[in-house]
Amino acid sequence: MADDAASGRMLGELCTAVLGHVGYAAPAIAELTRELCSAVVAGGGNGRRRFDIRFVAQGGSLQIVVARPGAAEWRASRPLPAP
Repeated sequence: MADDAASGRMLGELCTAVLGHVGYAAPAIAELTRELCSAVVAGGGNGRRRFDIRFVAQGGSLQIVVARPGAAEWRASRPLPAP
């Protein structure tokens, strides 16, 4: 994804869809979406730099990773919601 405004909206929709599918409640989805979008904005690039995002469920937790070429990865981890 690129870090422009259109991709920002798509990122919010992607995060909402994935976290909702996993079973997180609306407040947790909103919090994680804000954190993720802030991490992308803080990475800079103004639409010129691309980034990869991964959602990984493993060992009872969900990890979200944002990776950009030449930059440190941003990571967040939360316990998976109870079924």
